[in-house]
Amino acid sequence: MDILAGLNPQQIEAVTLPHQSALVLAGAGSGKTRVLTSRIACLIQKQGVSPHEILAVTFTNKAAREMMARILAMIPINLRGMWIGTFHGLCNRMLRAHHKDAGLPETFQIMDSADQLAMVKRVIKSLGLDDEKYPPKQMQHFINNQKEQGLRPHDVPAYDMFTRAQYEIFSAYENQCNREGVVDFAELLLRSYELLSRNEILRTHYRKRFRHILVDEFQDTNRLQYRWLKLLAGEDCAVFAVGDDDQSIYAFRGADTGNMRELERDFHIRNIIKLEQNYRSHGNILDAANALIQHNTSRLGKNLWTSDAGGEKLRFYQAPTDLLEAEYIIDEIRSLHEQGVNLNDIALLYRSNAQSRVLEHALFNAALPYRVYGGLRFFERQEIKHALAYLRLVHNPDDDGALLRVINFPARGIGAKTVESLQLESEGKSLWAVAKGKGKKVEEFIRLIETMQTECGGAPLAAMVETVIERSGLKSHYLLEKDGEDRLENLGELVNAAAIFESEENPLVDFLSHAALEAGERQSGEGSDAIQLMTVHSAKGLEFHAVFLSGLEEGLFPHSNSRNEAGGIEEERRLMYVAITRARRRLYLSCAQSRMLHGQTNYNIPSRFLNEIPPELIQPVGAHSFSETKFRIEEKRSPWKIGANVFHPKFGEGVVLACEGSDQIQVNFRRAGMKWLALEYANLIAI
Repeated sequence: MDILAGLNPQQIEAVTLPHQSALVLAGAGSGKTRVLTSRIACLIQKQGVSPHEILAVTFTNKAAREMMARILAMIPINLRGMWIGTFHGLCNRMLRAHHKDAGLPETFQIMDSADQLAMVKRVIKSLGLDDEKYPPKQMQHFINNQKEQGLRPHDVPAYDMFTRAQYEIFSAYENQCNREGVVDFAELLLRSYELLSRNEILRTHYRKRFRHILVDEFQDTNRLQYRWLKLLAGEDCAVFAVGDDDQSIYAFRGADTGNMRELERDFHIRNIIKLEQNYRSHGNILDAANALIQHNTSRLGKNLWTSDAGGEKLRFYQAPTDLLEAEYIIDEIRSLHEQGVNLNDIALLYRSNAQSRVLEHALFNAALPYRVYGGLRFFERQEIKHALAYLRLVHNPDDDGALLRVINFPARGIGAKTVESLQLESEGKSLWAVAKGKGKKVEEFIRLIETMQTECGGAPLAAMVETVIERSGLKSHYLLEKDGEDRLENLGELVNAAAIFESEENPLVDFLSHAALEAGERQSGEGSDAIQLMTVHSAKGLEFHAVFLSGLEEGLFPHSNSRNEAGGIEEERRLMYVAITRARRRLYLSCAQSRMLHGQTNYNIPSRFLNEIPPELIQPVGAHSFSETKFRIEEKRSPWKIGANVFHPKFGEGVVLACEGSDQIQVNFRRAGMKWLALEYANLIAI
């Protein structure tokens, strides 16, 4: 087949480049995968490059397989000599070939995350350290973070007792890995980097071999990955990097968009090729994305365009409550489906997993099939199942399934042998009935459940759930986990879910029944016609006929944490850009004036990102016009000064700590603690 057939001028320029390094800025929907695969095919077929001289790096094994299939469809030749895969996969291949030089046994094994955590636990125990003071998961993340920065134990500073203990754990962990002949994922890259750094013969060999290095999703590379690529690339090597700085949304994983600037400098790139023609979305959607992302200052710059007409305007709906927002979305989905749009071509996007609960509840009640992409349904999530198990024990201590789930979670020193002996002794009785007198740790667990029963007695259901989350140790446990923030948000959403059942005759029983029914509903499988639910992070790389982007409120999107992080708002804006560019034909934006958070009603203002989309691209739905929302927010000024004493009808007395522009105010209340309030609905009185 003609490799260049159907390519636009910029794509042809990238594919047919002579032997030189290049940075290709590939906008959303601009055909970057086709450019990458066509470039490899062109090198082999038209420029006489041997597959043996090519190394191609992708970020997933699926992407590597797809790339190989596309190349073979264009040029059906033997590609066995070409190295194509993920960073970890390629480093593993290199270490297998040179295990002696790398100081590894020939049959070294790779530990997954669970195996690594088990080893960290063993190491902490062997050092006689307290695993509550040095939580194994936290230490696992510490070790991986050090390695991803290219650091070994001797590089880690030890200023005090805690950092010295971290050093000891890291050092003992490395020694144990070496004794057992195992490596973790972070070790694959670091060990490969160190091998190339110190072994000039091997470095020269690979530099002579790989005259062409191609990298997909370059904006997602971290510092060590870039340093590894630099070591591999000799003077005669052409690095072909494809990426989009506007879609860099993984800073929390170490992704560094600064690598793009360094690539320009280190490899003397004379011009950046911009793929700006979009083959996915209507013009209005692209115009909204372009207008939004231009508010970011640290970008290389490009402007998406399409030969498609403007298309329909973006629909904007401001709901009075989060429940009514979900109802609006359900009604629109039904309308789309009646118009012939397949359900699996409709996506519901949200900033954080906790937001899915209200949407799932509405879909469940509407009997609409759905699938949570890349994750679990709300009531199937680990932390939710744990909290529900404690609630079940509070209601009925004879519930063996609930007891077995949480008797040692969070860990409280009750081992498998103890649990097994309880099961052997039960003989028709409940485990709770035979548990008393079975050791100090089991007695402490029994007292914990009894204490929760006492504290929950007569309390509102939402308060019961909060008590269980706090008393059980789930909150303190997840506070120490790397992904704990998401899990804690989900637990907060469980409180909201419980609050809905307050008025029922048997609130706890009805709530537990509801949770079991929703969890019991089988999730629609892949390939079935079902609505796709996912976080915006999970949506990257996907596209849909219609996209609903919900929860566009300050504190939700952009997320409240972004205020405290350097570049946080710009990363959130890139995330919004990714969300917008998932839509082909229809894009729905929605927010709620009030939303239940942690069992309390919060009054929110629309996201600043809505203000950054030109009003002429928006079609308002409902009572509030978009322009009214926009200008009402922009013109309002904070009447409060930091340090002012205030009174709130619900939260009582407090002191103003901060004012977020003209939109929000942070108050430290004596009884309720610190809260962010929307000025429009704050109802504060000066005292």
